[in-house]
Amino acid sequence: MSQRYVMPYPELKAILTDVGTEELAHLEMVSTIVYQLTRNLTPEQIKEGGFQDYFINHTTGIFPADANGMPFSAMTIDVAGDPITDLHEDLAAEQKARTTYDNILRFAEDPDVRDPIKFLRQREVVHYQRFGEALRIITDHLDSKNFYALNPAFDNTKKK
Repeated sequence: MSQRYVMPYPELKAILTDVGTEELAHLEMVSTIVYQLTRNLTPEQIKEGGFQDYFINHTTGIFPADANGMPFSAMTIDVAGDPITDLHEDLAAEQKARTTYDNILRFAEDPDVRDPIKFLRQREVVHYQRFGEALRIITDHLDSKNFYALNPAFDNTKKK
């Protein structure tokens, strides 16, 4: 969502707002799944599952982290201030998320986990398509001679 400020066209800002808002809902869904799976664990189950270090700091509260235990950080959301760079970053992030969901589906057997993860995976594919659409909108506005030497958010010679 923070990338939308430098997007030079309203339709790009709208795409980033829509996808960013939906990504917050994804966080909510994944957090709900994790909470439902862990809320009633016994200390023995926590230890068997290898979650004792997490439990010591967070009990069964939701503290967003990756599978290695690396906490979520705003540093994972890159903003270069260049719409082309930012959209490529977004495309890559959507593919990484899709891969993560694919990997979860390889291990999860519970339909109450699999079904929402399959939904989230489908949404990542849609987001990838939306960012591809946004990239096309940007490139359609560029002068082909300046395609790689122009930041449309900064070097726009046509003032609005």
